[in-house]
Amino acid sequence: MSTITLGKRAAAEMLGTAWLVFGGCGSAVLAAKFMTADGAVNLGIGFVGVSLAFGLTVLTMAYAIGHISGCHLNPAVSVGLWAGKRFPARDLLPYIVAQVVGGLLGAGVLYLIASGQSGFDVHAGFASNGFDAHSPGGYSLPACLVAEIVLTFFFLMIILGATDGRAPKGFAPLAIGLGLTLIHLIGIPVTNLSVNPARSTGPAVFEGGWAITQLWLFWVAPIIGAVIAGFVYRWLEAETPASSSSMEDIVGEAKV
Repeated sequence: MSTITLGKRAAAEMLGTAWLVFGGCGSAVLAAKFMTADGAVNLGIGFVGVSLAFGLTVLTMAYAIGHISGCHLNPAVSVGLWAGKRFPARDLLPYIVAQVVGGLLGAGVLYLIASGQSGFDVHAGFASNGFDAHSPGGYSLPACLVAEIVLTFFFLMIILGATDGRAPKGFAPLAIGLGLTLIHLIGIPVTNLSVNPARSTGPAVFEGGWAITQLWLFWVAPIIGAVIAGFVYRWLEAETPASSSSMEDIVGEAKV
């Protein structure tokens, strides 16, 4: 038995994040609105379908790579787990780089597919996150900032609680996947929902215009929310020193 190397864990994070961006953003770009040939019937999956798609990407990857890398798939999750003393600072940069690369790969595959349709326009949005005129519901920058901080905070609280050593074993991926679905149901009309800088970076790079100029918010807000959650959860569990676990411990030992 030997510990899985950082390189292999980072590779798992890259692949998992690519799946999240391709699956979640792909559902938004390819399937959210899909009309019949005569334009009479909308067969699209809508907000509910897109929300489920994001939740299912995390749920499936948690079982696929949770025992390898912890299945963060998100720089904010890695930073929040560090703030909650669940993840070492020395691994933060490699994980974040791998997640951003994975986000770009997922968006790249999606672009190759989506651009095969006549009339495709990447500048129409490409599932990018935005505020003000680029918010799906026209929400202001302050509203979008608050939404991203609060929704990331609760997402990290779900992750930290579900992966606590005292939580029911084996159910963490379900709680986390359903939690991500819920916050998408709340947040898609506001910002297209990010809570994940890597998810935001991939589509923004391909959109190349307004999405790049607004990308800063979708790095700053999720990381603020995640750090607050990490410290709050540490405070909540301070009186009960029973062991806590990472996703590796919940889904399976990170050993080969």
